[in-house]
Amino acid sequence: MARIQRRKLLASCLCITATVFLLVTLQVVVELGKFERKKFKNSNLRDAHAEMEREPTHLYPFLEKEALTLNRKRKLETESYPIMLWWSPLTGETGRLGQCGADACFFTINRTFLHHHMTKAFLFYGTDFNIDSLPLPRKAHHDWALFHEESPKNNYKLFHEPVIALFNYTATFSRHSHLPLTTQYLEGIEVLKSLQYLVPLRSKNSLRKRLAPLVYVQSDCDPPSDRDSYIRELMTYIEVDSYGECLRNKDLPQQLKNPASMDADGFYRIIAQYKFILAFENAICDDYITEKLWRPLKLGVVPVYYGSPSIADWLPSNRSAILVSEFSHPRELATYIRQLDHDDRLYEAYIEWKLKGEISNQRLLTALRERKWGVQDINQDNYIDAFECMVCNKVWENIRLQEKGLPPKRWRAEVTHLSCPEPTVFTFSPPAPPRSSLRQMWIPSFEQSKKEARALRHAIRSLREVESVSFSLNLDQS
Repeated sequence: MARIQRRKLLASCLCITATVFLLVTLQVVVELGKFERKKFKNSNLRDAHAEMEREPTHLYPFLEKEALTLNRKRKLETESYPIMLWWSPLTGETGRLGQCGADACFFTINRTFLHHHMTKAFLFYGTDFNIDSLPLPRKAHHDWALFHEESPKNNYKLFHEPVIALFNYTATFSRHSHLPLTTQYLEGIEVLKSLQYLVPLRSKNSLRKRLAPLVYVQSDCDPPSDRDSYIRELMTYIEVDSYGECLRNKDLPQQLKNPASMDADGFYRIIAQYKFILAFENAICDDYITEKLWRPLKLGVVPVYYGSPSIADWLPSNRSAILVSEFSHPRELATYIRQLDHDDRLYEAYIEWKLKGEISNQRLLTALRERKWGVQDINQDNYIDAFECMVCNKVWENIRLQEKGLPPKRWRAEVTHLSCPEPTVFTFSPPAPPRSSLRQMWIPSFEQSKKEARALRHAIRSLREVESVSFSLNLDQS
């Protein structure tokens, strides 16, 4: 009897000590998260998501019967199908039975299903992934899935191995992801081949009397890629028409000044008049390719591209864009662009693929043909639906294996699923101006995110160890 009491006392002391330690550790993580969010508060880095509609507190009498029927139906669904819980309220759906081929899963944002015995996976939207709000302690049978199609600047923590390795499944802009979203800004092959907005070279040469050879349109200034520093330097060697808030020297018509108008017909026709466009991403990551590349290719404008180091793998042909990385200084790039501007034959080599409607890049063709989602296509699932079904199918795959007495497959994200180096500055960049967000925020934020990532992994591992020890002691006592 005394021995059992001593073991109980030992178990209690161990749990109390471990709990105190974890509370301190998690508090550090939370404070680090608060520190980062404070720095990002006024940076417009997070997308705004519509608030979830509150369910009415009172139902009209004639709706009560229908509500009871729906509640019974939902209870049946949650008892019969695996539950996929969106920990980030991205979809806003409180409950939906989704069909994914031969499989079906119940998708919800309702966190009351956290401890439900049918909850099999937690779905996270990368931008909203907060270290101080996670479903912890994590159960061994709970899969975590990450959906993150946006810029790394929205949440640097995800780009460090301790955090990305927490996930079992991913849908990111990387080709190595379980569900690659690399072509998320490209509707299809036909829009690349289209000549709808193409302005003949003769007309572009005539327009050069009042237009610069290069156009730049950006209102997200001083991002991690340091693009404004490069373009500011480039402007000292060649004329650039800049319409956005960043380095602006020319105005768009009033009706096109709203960023939402950047896919309007009027905006397209203005940009299509130019020979070249500065297509600079806001961050440098493998396979992070946005509309900044695809838009000019659709319009028949030669992109001067800076961004994904792997961009050559995705271009429609081996001569369809000018790559900034191939020039040691903006001065050299300006000289090359000026040469193309004065030589029609050299310039036309960059649009020959479009004039002939020939796309030679088999990787691009295959990716567009095999992707399981569409862009602005009502006849196809969108990439969020495809992500949900990918997770649902993999969960069901493991359920069937376990029913046969076989071990489940263990899926795990790799660092290649989100690969972005630390932000850097161009060597010719001048000393930091007082408001330089790159030098005052991006690099320290990246370093801060490393610490948060390590602290989060340590806290999760410690929680697992405490649970394991507690479970063993309880077995011994029984």
